Amino acid sequence: MITESDAPEAPGHVSVLMHEAVESLSLGVAGKYVDATYGRGGHSGHLLSQLGQDGHLLALDRDPEAIADANARFADESRFSIHQANFADVEQVLKERQWFGQVDGLLMDLGVSSPQLDVAERGFGFSRDGELDMRMDPSSGESAAQWLARVSEGDLVQVLREFGEERYAKRIAGAIIAARAEQPLLRTSQLAEIVKVAHPRWERHHHPATRSFQAIRIKVNGELDAVSEALSTAATALKVGGRLVVISFHSLEDRLVKRALRQPIPDPRIPRHLPQPAQEAHPWKVVSKPIKASAAELERNPRARSAVLRVAERVL
Repeated sequence: MITESDAPEAPGHVSVLMHEAVESLSLGVAGKYVDATYGRGGHSGHLLSQLGQDGHLLALDRDPEAIADANARFADESRFSIHQANFADVEQVLKERQWFGQVDGLLMDLGVSSPQLDVAERGFGFSRDGELDMRMDPSSGESAAQWLARVSEGDLVQVLREFGEERYAKRIAGAIIAARAEQPLLRTSQLAEIVKVAHPRWERHHHPATRSFQAIRIKVNGELDAVSEALSTAATALKVGGRLVVISFHSLEDRLVKRALRQPIPDPRIPRHLPQPAQEAHPWKVVSKPIKASAAELERNPRARSAVLRVAERVL
């Protein structure tokens, strides 16, 4: 997982496994490519530098600050367009552009961008005090503070355990609920201190609130559901021979990626909420072993420490 303790001293976003990701897409001269998680445009910028003049890159992001960055950075780039959307909605976006089933390469970087972690007002982190928000799109949905104000203790335990893989979920959840009864939880520093005091055993090099903040962020943004939805779309969004490149940062995400690459291609005639029939046909060929950051990249960007890049090609 990306953590604040992994953060470089200098501010700013450094794209993880940038060269490896773009190289794995096996760019064509005139292909259609999708960066489903624009972030702050590192992967998009490098992809465009390698793409031919007849190619086109479509980027997605749900964060309005990312959209503003893309519009400013690539204002004069005719091969680039940006769409504000959750990557779970990639099917709808591609169908609107008449790209569905024609995409040559789909890139998904599942990490939280450094500006989101480092800007206190976004509420993703605990190294600087800020409003307890955590939403990727601050204009939509329920903030972390709002969710914590209403969640039951049992549900909070489940979220901390499943999404944070937090061993002491019950103890931490009890402390949060008790603190909530005394006063509203509105600031990141409040939540971090509650977890810090409640946590009986701290991991080396990790703040004790790391897993709890990850769990609440995943819940607030519906991140794992979005990953599952996007991965289920990927096989049919790509054309045969198209590449899927996914960078995950913790075991929950990587597990979903590995599972998706083992599943048969869905029958488009059957609604997704219904079980698919057993099929022999399998859409994916895994192109390489999982790729991790080099020692040189880790020295430049410690946040890449937990990143895993997986590459697959649609063959059916």
